Amino acid sequence: MSIEPVEITPADAPGVPLLEVRDLHVEFHTREGAAHAVNGVSYTVDAGETLAVLGESGSGKSVTAQTIMGILDMPPGRITGGEILFRGQDMLKMSEAQRRKIRGNQIAMIFQDALSSLNPVLSVGFQLGEMFRVHRGASRKEAKAKAIELMDRVRIPAAKERVNDYPHQFSGGMRQRIMIAMALALEPDVIIADEPTTALDVTVQAQVMDLLAELQREHNMGLILITHDLGVVADVADKIAVMYAGRIVENAPVHELYKRPAHPYAKGLLESIPRLDLKGQELYAISGLPPSLTAVPSGCAFNPRCPLATDQCRTEVPPLVQVTEQDGTPITGRSSACHLWKETIHG
Repeated sequence: MSIEPVEITPADAPGVPLLEVRDLHVEFHTREGAAHAVNGVSYTVDAGETLAVLGESGSGKSVTAQTIMGILDMPPGRITGGEILFRGQDMLKMSEAQRRKIRGNQIAMIFQDALSSLNPVLSVGFQLGEMFRVHRGASRKEAKAKAIELMDRVRIPAAKERVNDYPHQFSGGMRQRIMIAMALALEPDVIIADEPTTALDVTVQAQVMDLLAELQREHNMGLILITHDLGVVADVADKIAVMYAGRIVENAPVHELYKRPAHPYAKGLLESIPRLDLKGQELYAISGLPPSLTAVPSGCAFNPRCPLATDQCRTEVPPLVQVTEQDGTPITGRSSACHLWKETIHG
């Protein structure tokens, strides 16, 4: 049985993003209490644009992505507020049948662990072809031909001979290419890549990221790249959203963030990157651990780990505010949730 694509009205109004997350709140009910995994997250991505979402494990990056895709386990998860707009239409108000028509067809996801994401008892060709059988009503023969075409597109050698192989017969880098092929199968408008280079060698990481960037340019897709590795996104992303304890603490164009971060957490992440000019010196590390989401500290959640924390930081939650130059001129695309953002960015 095939799934007909859902009709989504094009975003004709000027300034309407391809995908927009507005003030999203997600919590999980646990024995320890409610864990506020996503706490007022907002961001946008346009066609041909790459948004990198950065943060340590547990910051809410993947939960936000799962909520966008409509694959969040509910219960224990619960969406308590916000909107997710695709071409101006709120997907949270759609029926599950409507969401299924969008999922994979117009918004697709590349999961972080290819080996556990692929079915070990089905050939990769069958799994790739399933997209065409379910969404396009293709026959098995047509689906297999499409699978070979996709494997060729992501540069898997001898695709025709390997289409009947199983996931365990491929290397980690090749499995990740298969996941990329699966996400690209129906030429979606948006791809969410959740830690696509996890556990891969550095050279393979570069190949995977180059492939993603090339395919994005070819299809003019919006790309949301979820990662904890600032080194991976430098040459790929257009803008960055830094997450901590379920909140976005900084937004910036990629080169602006690298040049002068406006939040102590973002600054700490940058200083943690190994540098050739500091060879032999001790590598910087942010002290402490991220907070439990069932017991987030009062005030700024980063205050127990922040070298600049004041009494205000311990009592007042900092709003996400526009970042400006020293003369007060707003900096396009920049915002920070820090009481001391001026001291951080301007010294």
